[in-house]
Amino acid sequence: MRIAVDAHAIGRHLTGNEVYVRSLLNGFAAAKDRECEFLAYVSSPEACDWLPAGIRTSSISTNPFLRLGFELSMKLRRDRPDLLHVQYTAPMGCSVPVVVSVHDVSFLEHPEYFKPGRARQLRWTVRHTVDRAAKVLTVSEFSRRAILRVYGHLDEDKVVVAHNAAGAEFRPVSRPAAQAAARERFLLDRPFLLSVGDLQPRKNHIGLIRAFAELVRAYPQLRHDLVLAGKPTWFVDEVEEAVRESGVADRIRMLGFVSDAELLQLYNACDVFVFPSFYEGFGLPALEAMACGRAVACSNASALPEVVDSAALLFDPYRIDEMVRALKDLLLDAELRARMERLGLQRAANFNWQKTANAIMDVFREVAHENRSTAVAPTGSLAHR
Repeated sequence: MRIAVDAHAIGRHLTGNEVYVRSLLNGFAAAKDRECEFLAYVSSPEACDWLPAGIRTSSISTNPFLRLGFELSMKLRRDRPDLLHVQYTAPMGCSVPVVVSVHDVSFLEHPEYFKPGRARQLRWTVRHTVDRAAKVLTVSEFSRRAILRVYGHLDEDKVVVAHNAAGAEFRPVSRPAAQAAARERFLLDRPFLLSVGDLQPRKNHIGLIRAFAELVRAYPQLRHDLVLAGKPTWFVDEVEEAVRESGVADRIRMLGFVSDAELLQLYNACDVFVFPSFYEGFGLPALEAMACGRAVACSNASALPEVVDSAALLFDPYRIDEMVRALKDLLLDAELRARMERLGLQRAANFNWQKTANAIMDVFREVAHENRSTAVAPTGSLAHR
């Protein structure tokens, strides 16, 4: 069975989508299934550095119009895989069955988090892909329910949950060494709170900045800085304006995109991880922080309660006072913080990329088998089209 994967995100700093496809390809290779051959379509010269031996690659354009409108379809006709796995959007004129991963449908449920043109494009392309896909994969029960709600015509058994996980590289390391690395690389000399995520509206950085300002005014004994790690987007100007207006701009650091190696040190060096997002299909940074042994305070919205369970302090992301209270409790109560660190490590251990990759390979086998069964018609009958 030959499986093609649209892996254009690898090596291009596309954050969650990149982590997802990279982790799956590593899991597929580790499964060592001799019946399965994997072909990754990549757009970055650095992509091969991230991929394991045994995964063949083929180059495709970084331009989405070329990739989806022409090039990927042409390569599929040449390579003749049994199916194609994509995230969100399949190529036009796809000649093979499609399995699509849809992490969330925020572009439908909260289009205000997107530029108008981007929301319209996703509405059309994702619906087209979901309609023609053999299976739809998603990362949480929350997202599965949302997908079935917004695409009401789908059969329930068409949408399959396969959870994300924290990568094996995210683990507890020496805190003094991590703090020294953070000082050397980012000049972080004081204790800090950490939040990770692209600078976009749904991540609620502005609410977090306001809560942090109230926190340090109400509890002047706290010496902490707030560190925001995440790629700038079209929304960065509004986040920077919120920092300037906060009254504590000298205690807020915006690091931009950071590598996984840098992120490991930041997770381990911070005192508390905070994730105030309004909407997440999963919320992987919260799980990564837990895997590094950090206490987590996060939003009680969307998929986050499902992911963190009882291993984090939850708050309403629309309530600044609740956010302040959660952060104060973790920072000032060492016993509570230590308990949440232990619970977080236990919770993160429940998720595993290899288990997820194996489950997705089972979906691939099912789709390939059904396609072969319908492609070969019984004697005297017409083949299905």
